[in-house]
Amino acid sequence: MRVNLDQLPAALARALAGIYLVSGDEPLLAGEAADAIRGAARAAGFADRQVFHAESGFDWGELRNATQSLSLFAERRIIELRMPSGKPDKGAAQLAQLAASPPPDVLVLIVTAKLDKKATDSAWVQAVIRHGVWVPVWPVGADALPGWLRARAHAAGVELEPAAAQLIAERVEGNLLAAKQELENLKLLAQADRIGRDLVLRSVADSARYDVFQLAGAAAAGDAARALHILGGLKAEGREPTLILWALVRELRGLWQARERRRLRDTERGGGWNQASTPSPQALARLAALPLASLLVQAGGADRIIKGLAAGDAWTALVGLTATFAGALQPRFVSGRVAQ
Repeated sequence: MRVNLDQLPAALARALAGIYLVSGDEPLLAGEAADAIRGAARAAGFADRQVFHAESGFDWGELRNATQSLSLFAERRIIELRMPSGKPDKGAAQLAQLAASPPPDVLVLIVTAKLDKKATDSAWVQAVIRHGVWVPVWPVGADALPGWLRARAHAAGVELEPAAAQLIAERVEGNLLAAKQELENLKLLAQADRIGRDLVLRSVADSARYDVFQLAGAAAAGDAARALHILGGLKAEGREPTLILWALVRELRGLWQARERRRLRDTERGGGWNQASTPSPQALARLAALPLASLLVQAGGADRIIKGLAAGDAWTALVGLTATFAGALQPRFVSGRVAQ
């Protein structure tokens, strides 16, 4: 069956299915959905967990062996398959079979990016819908974000005033992970469990800690020492790698837009550049020499690592991206769909 995100807790409380599919490009919500499924499985005695990454060259025989073999201690197991493309190719029939006849004492969790219409109509996804649970995750639109913030604050036991919610929504520009972090910080400062617009303004004005926008600005301006120092501070503060990557990509998009305007000799800010920054004069002075295509492909690789869809360390990937962006490292040759 198909279950919306807000319906998932009730569905998990009723009974566990043998197979779950979580799909979507919103990392916070998709991650929370997967966490909820794992938590319900652990509570039901699924103590063991194996994770597989279905990327190019993946050996589907490994997944078959894992689902058919017994656990060393005969425990109930979670078999987690992270499949960024949403296209199992040679493994499609195997996934359809897993959905129709899940092995005993095994719960299968598949996590993918957003599925298009063709993928949704495929036999393996339809098999999951018939025999298991599909949880499609959709981004929260700009108009809906203030309401989402207020609902999330209410669930945390805090009243968020409409004006405060609007201010936070404008500040995070659609990034739900940043919104979550803002709420967590504001909850610590709130008095009488109420967050007003003045508190949001004061929190922003009084914040002397490292900021992801400062990191992106320093990298774009070519100040490698400062950018890497700020990155270290952000890591020490416990900032989420996804939020840091978002700020860097936002800056890269702004520079790409500036390059396109120069190429087209257009002074207007074109449409379709969501979450793009306005580059500083120092960044614009480096524009001709910046390998934007390589940097965007490198950012895509870091995104896959952060989401657990590729092997590697998230912070190492961010250090490499920041250093290359700032000019401290030479870009590696990469191939991708983005053209220079």
